[in-house]
Amino acid sequence: MTRKTLTPSALYEQVAEQLRQRIFQHELAPGAWIDELKLAEEYGISRTPLREALKVLAAEGLVTMKVRRGAYVTEVSPKDIADVYHLLSLLEADAAKVVADTASDEQLAALRETHQQLVDNTDDADRFFELNESFHMQILDYADNRWRDQLVADLRKVMKLNRHKSLFKQGRIKDSLAEHEAIMSALLQRNGDMAATAVREHFNNGLVAAT
Repeated sequence: MTRKTLTPSALYEQVAEQLRQRIFQHELAPGAWIDELKLAEEYGISRTPLREALKVLAAEGLVTMKVRRGAYVTEVSPKDIADVYHLLSLLEADAAKVVADTASDEQLAALRETHQQLVDNTDDADRFFELNESFHMQILDYADNRWRDQLVADLRKVMKLNRHKSLFKQGRIKDSLAEHEAIMSALLQRNGDMAATAVREHFNNGLVAAT
């Protein structure tokens, strides 16, 4: 077995990030038991930083700790996904309204550039997904509310347990792009209410595709 080398600083945080990405990529599948001994051997570490890493992931909702049974990758139900999408819709619609009302010309130009990259990558679902997330994160960044940012970051981690399979559904990338175009148009018009409505519609359609 090939051992992965980790630097000594903040070891448990590095382990948490490694496991987080394995969960997002479904290398560790939803509902899977996490073999602590095997992972500790694989990373060449003791079980102490591994257990600290699992506590971090449990706090994020990515791992579920079961008494006397150990840690498992969290399984999300249809209700979980619906609840997450609902909250993201509210939080990100509010952020879009703020950006439409307050963003600088330079910030809007940067958003338009990210949107154009989306247009240019509709044939690559993985890249489209990355750019889609970047676009949403830019809006949150420009809205400048760190408490909302933290809530959205945690919710998006749970959403990623469902991965981005919705984008692979027939026609979803095309529809998603059209929804982003509506958001971008509203932002450029500096119409906050229209931007918020467009974001809510985007999440509503995303939920339908994800379930």
